[in-house]
Amino acid sequence: MQIDYLERILKARVYDVAIETPLEYASNLSARMDNSVMLKREDMQPVFSFKLRGAYNKMAQLPATALKRGVIASSAGNHAQGVALAAQKLGCKALIVMPITTPRIKVDAVIARGAEVLLHGDSYSDAYQEARRQEKRRRLAFVHPYDDPEVIAGQGTIGMEILRQTNRPIHAVFAAIGGGGLISGIASYVKRLQPEIRVIGVQPVDADCMARSLKAGRRVTLDHVGLFADGVAVKQVGEETFRLCRALVDEIILVDTDEICAAIKDVFEDTRSILEPAGALSIAGAKAYAERTGIRGAKLVAVLSGANTNFDRLRFVAERAEVGEHREAILAVTIPERPGSFKKFCATLGSRSITEFNYRIGDPDEAHVFVGVEVQDRAETVRMVKTLVRHGLKTVDLSDNEMAKLHVRHMVGGHAPLVQKNGISGVPDELLYRFEFPERPGALMRFLDHMRTDWNISLFHYRNHGADYGRVLVGMQVPRGEMRQFRQFVAALGYPCIDESRNPAYRLFLG
Repeated sequence: MQIDYLERILKARVYDVAIETPLEYASNLSARMDNSVMLKREDMQPVFSFKLRGAYNKMAQLPATALKRGVIASSAGNHAQGVALAAQKLGCKALIVMPITTPRIKVDAVIARGAEVLLHGDSYSDAYQEARRQEKRRRLAFVHPYDDPEVIAGQGTIGMEILRQTNRPIHAVFAAIGGGGLISGIASYVKRLQPEIRVIGVQPVDADCMARSLKAGRRVTLDHVGLFADGVAVKQVGEETFRLCRALVDEIILVDTDEICAAIKDVFEDTRSILEPAGALSIAGAKAYAERTGIRGAKLVAVLSGANTNFDRLRFVAERAEVGEHREAILAVTIPERPGSFKKFCATLGSRSITEFNYRIGDPDEAHVFVGVEVQDRAETVRMVKTLVRHGLKTVDLSDNEMAKLHVRHMVGGHAPLVQKNGISGVPDELLYRFEFPERPGALMRFLDHMRTDWNISLFHYRNHGADYGRVLVGMQVPRGEMRQFRQFVAALGYPCIDESRNPAYRLFLG
């Protein structure tokens, strides 16, 4: 039977619990992209995501006998909160099966609304299978997170609101895809009334089941899904959502983790709101689309689908956002191991801001430096690498090296393998000092200009922490007979510092 989604969307019962979210102009993003970027703020819903629309629409139309027995759902978090709120509103019991990997903030939010939570499996698919078993055992009504006409219709009210909230012609609407309910609902409404508007889905490169399914012409099942964007970590899309996407969605764009992190930062800079990774997929996709097509002056609508994220994840997001925007270059540079080489290297970098600097003496002839540098775009990274190579500094661009960004940058260093003449291992005459540098271009060069050229730098570690000063750990080889000159150097420099040469952590891991 053919389903009339336009009629179902118009009749959907969502506003007992959901609000009509604003469609806001993103001034910073619009200026950078040279397009009019509009943000559909589903992160402002009572449960901080769009999912309560479909959940409530489904549950509000269940028979009274089914509601009395209770409902069950499987979810990575946001659908769970929607079902819990709907159950609270309708006065029925709810059991939610969630993956063990679900962020604690989402689990706690579901419990706070009175629902029972059962943690099972590592992905949504695992939780779904368990929920189906519990459905039969407990005789509960299953509320599917995406593959149900009433759920799809509930999400479709977002498309209805978008067309009602703007008069200027829309070029494209971007929406995240997990199981496909959100984009299926939006596309069902938008394509019925204004088929010229492009509806574009966005998925992570490591959770691209809809993209692969459309390419194969059938639903495919992924063996593994990436969990960074846990809200769309689905191994297989729904039958009905696949049918609708195949008929109505114009294309799917794939984005990586760094691009998602950059999108989270973009939205924060325009709204001061922090999205969850899945919630920022639409922005990442819109940026990729504009860059690929070169489109200018168009209206692009991005659905911000959720803001349920763990606070602890923000450190990772902040670190990867600059790389995702191509505003940070990660480089491995080899320089001669002799006094003055370090200064020459920094001078070659010029006035660019350093975001991170890791170095530990290890070889008597060559020094390997791990450095992060603030750049304007990818082209500047390419030019900088060429400049370093032209100055005789072997350079490897690690900006797209996942292992380097995830692990190596935090592991550079360790014990120096050099050996003193008397057989005692370690670095001869090494002093270890912790400095506070002003966080401005030129601070490092001022340090190097004041330092004697015959004192070798044996260790250097710096990371940008977003404060007005930088924390720098420096190892220097200063002969004992020159300690008076060293103290004069520190006094003249004027940077706050602490002698860490006797710190037990230095002795155990670096000395």
